[in-house]
Amino acid sequence: MDHEAGLPQYEGKADHQAVYAEKADVADYKADAILAENAEHNMTVLGAVKAYPMASFWAFVMSCTIIMESYDVFLIGNFVALPAFQRQFGVFDTATQGYVIATKWQSSLQVSGQLGALIGVFFAGPLTSRVGYRYATLIGLMLLNAFIFVFYFAETMPVIFAAQILQGIPWGIFIANAPAYCSEIVPIKLRAPATQMLQMFWAIGSIIVGGVTYSTSHTTHKSAYKLPIALQWMFPTPLAILIFFAPESPWWLVRKGKLDQAKRSVERLGTGTNSSEAVAMMRRVIELETSVKPPSHWELFKGTDLRRTLIVCGVYLAQNLTGNLIANQAVYFFEQAGMSVKTAFALGLITSALQWIFVMLSWILTTYFGRRSIYLWGSAANTILLFALGVAGCFGKHNTTANLAQASLGLIVSVLFVLGPAPASWVIIGETSAIRLRPLTTGTGRAAYYIVEFPCIFLASYMLNPKGGNLGGKCGFVWGATGLLCLITAYFQLPEMKGRSYREIDIMFRRRIPARQWRKTVIDVNEDE
Repeated sequence: MDHEAGLPQYEGKADHQAVYAEKADVADYKADAILAENAEHNMTVLGAVKAYPMASFWAFVMSCTIIMESYDVFLIGNFVALPAFQRQFGVFDTATQGYVIATKWQSSLQVSGQLGALIGVFFAGPLTSRVGYRYATLIGLMLLNAFIFVFYFAETMPVIFAAQILQGIPWGIFIANAPAYCSEIVPIKLRAPATQMLQMFWAIGSIIVGGVTYSTSHTTHKSAYKLPIALQWMFPTPLAILIFFAPESPWWLVRKGKLDQAKRSVERLGTGTNSSEAVAMMRRVIELETSVKPPSHWELFKGTDLRRTLIVCGVYLAQNLTGNLIANQAVYFFEQAGMSVKTAFALGLITSALQWIFVMLSWILTTYFGRRSIYLWGSAANTILLFALGVAGCFGKHNTTANLAQASLGLIVSVLFVLGPAPASWVIIGETSAIRLRPLTTGTGRAAYYIVEFPCIFLASYMLNPKGGNLGGKCGFVWGATGLLCLITAYFQLPEMKGRSYREIDIMFRRRIPARQWRKTVIDVNEDE
């Protein structure tokens, strides 16, 4: 019996018909997939917003979860400089004739929440792969509601430390899920602004903290730090209600084989879009990554996925090694640079407000100029400014001009960081990982961030603390050196993924195309390898 070339060897007529039907189905959905991908490539940014209005809204809602980690990170950073908190939990310093938080507790408080988040990100990947982004995030929000009670009623440093660890666990879920969810529910042209909203909400969290602690910095009553803690309860419940009604990521539903639900999700995210074609595009990409095994962390370190994992981890690591900790401890940095308490808190609030504005400017830059370009140029500028900060710090704390220079450079470093490297990082993190392994990759990348942040926090606290290194602005030399190393690594390893579909990104990683050649590489819309 004659057999069609390329088909399995079946004996019966019915079997032949089944094979032809299967090939026809593959051909049909590939044709639809090509149409959907071409439609996304041909969209303008404004056209994408009009076609996917609800996708933009739900990305906005999911990004709001980042406020809670930002709020608490900056809250602890501000508490270290808050007179009421210093008097309640600090030790008397004869040199300054005031209370200061002991170096060991200053560092421990900074690292405690991140320790909990490290635990959370390892739960986030398997949890999200199993139950989806929505339910994993809802679980995190409910846990956070409960853990805030521990922080609010804490009266000793060890209890505060434990409370921060507990609060960090849901943060880990949020920070792992948000960039992945946002990048999956929007079309190509909106991936940059959708994921960069995470940095905007990080800035919003710091603004809220800055405003609250500035208003209470003049009092030594317990309410000065109790009120900011209690305000954390204003986030989880409203967000949980909204996220309960949010659509699940259609990419996650396709990975689970729930094609009809994925179509309904696409219809909820966009208007005037062909849900069948969109799901066909997702199906095409996911079948490029097909495996009979459930996703596992081991896969992140095999084959081409290793390169993708290293890029995500590297971008996360660089956030700690390029001066970001100056932004997180801005108020304390300003105090150690010679500013008064009131001025330090005011500068911290100004820094947060400027960060918010500059994040929105970064949407335009990253959307039109690319991720790699903005990341590299921003990192280069940041590195130069850090070395300049170190030079200013060499002139001593009793030099008014040098103090103003240190404060100004500290503010500029904190602000420019969110114009270039920081928001571009979120886009890169969301785009780099394979669809099938995305929850695990983003979780592992964030875990790498926390692992490196622990020693960096202790180092940053030691360098600024009067009872430690007492370096002030000279810490710029340390962060400038690590920032330069990150810049060189990014130049050789970070590819440009602007305007690329997930299919194109998969193919380019499989072909092992060098990072600097991505921009000029052409991938045909019909290619599947």
